[in-house]
Amino acid sequence: MAMNNKTKKTILLNLIFLLVCGGVFLFLWNAPPETTAFIPHDEKHERFFTMEKKEAEKFCESCHNPDGEAPLPPDHPPKYRCLFCHKRTK
Repeated sequence: MAMNNKTKKTILLNLIFLLVCGGVFLFLWNAPPETTAFIPHDEKHERFFTMEKKEAEKFCESCHNPDGEAPLPPDHPPKYRCLFCHKRTK
């Protein structure tokens, strides 16, 4: 029994779809582990665990500035979205 063109096209598209899905899966599987530090759960940071992210981020630069008690390295990414990368511990 011979396959018609529509069947061949369907099989080809399904194979392409499976290859793309496999490629995405392998890419995500080989992603590096998360290395960004969590926000410390200490006395200085305790009050920020109950706030919304945007509200808490307003206070980060008071300590994490070049002249503050915990300056950030010069190559640190933009400082206005701290809790986008730095997660709160549970």
